[in-house]
Amino acid sequence: MTTALRSGFVMLALLGATPALAQSSLGGAGSLPPPQRPGGAPAPSTTPPATAPATPPRQATPAPAPPSRPQAQQRPNPARPQAAAPVVRPPSRPDARPPGGTSAARQGTTSRRAGAAAGAAGAAAGAAAAPRPAEPAPVAPPPEPQQSIGSVTNLPLPRFAALRSDEVNLRTGPGTRFPIEWTYQRRELPVEITREFELWRRIRDPEGTEGWVHQSTLMGRRSAIVRGAPNAEVVLRRRPEETANPVARLRPGVIVRLRQCEAHNAWCEAQVGDHRGYVRRTDVWGVLPDEEVK
Repeated sequence: MTTALRSGFVMLALLGATPALAQSSLGGAGSLPPPQRPGGAPAPSTTPPATAPATPPRQATPAPAPPSRPQAQQRPNPARPQAAAPVVRPPSRPDARPPGGTSAARQGTTSRRAGAAAGAAGAAAGAAAAPRPAEPAPVAPPPEPQQSIGSVTNLPLPRFAALRSDEVNLRTGPGTRFPIEWTYQRRELPVEITREFELWRRIRDPEGTEGWVHQSTLMGRRSAIVRGAPNAEVVLRRRPEETANPVARLRPGVIVRLRQCEAHNAWCEAQVGDHRGYVRRTDVWGVLPDEEVK
């Protein structure tokens, strides 16, 4: 066959193959045979090979068996755990430190040792700084039965006295080792003596508070304090009579000096500043109901 005829035959075969490949319903690569040469050999194709469409999914094929040759490398299977490869550590030197500082275990041990040392040091410091237990507070003498005569002065109990100064300490017991419970800052305030113990006297003030004071803070000069409601008034009269002329009007809390009280008499002679007169015994606190004051 001549060259022209051979070329024409090839062109006719190519022209006939192109629409047949485009219209094929199989869709698979190599579904149409390539054009054959007259001698039976396939003719070279000038068009790129058709690509398989991605519509039908392909079924997974089983993985090939691992090669038996020792020099072949086997790909790791992610579904099967691999054996851990041995870790080869470099030889350590005496002065070498692992990278990144001390290991976690060593850090934990060091922290525990440091914590134990700090705890021991804190306990020792606390033991050294802890104050010594305070000595027990002194106990006041146990209450005794009410006495009618003082064990030190042989004077009647109870009896009244007055504070000597504007600063008198009231203590919880008969002695300076007892704490101060109250400090009075009113000279000539009347108080009632209820007990005696050596140089100390147990007193009760007009509001009922009781405690111990030293005998040197008391004086025998008698005084009384006006009773009554906050806005009430007590009349100091010229004579011991309800109809006598008033000399002064006294508010509750005013301290008067008692000059004389007759026994079993409802009136006492009193003085407030330059005013002298008589006040009813029941209107003041600091004198017994039937007591005689001279």
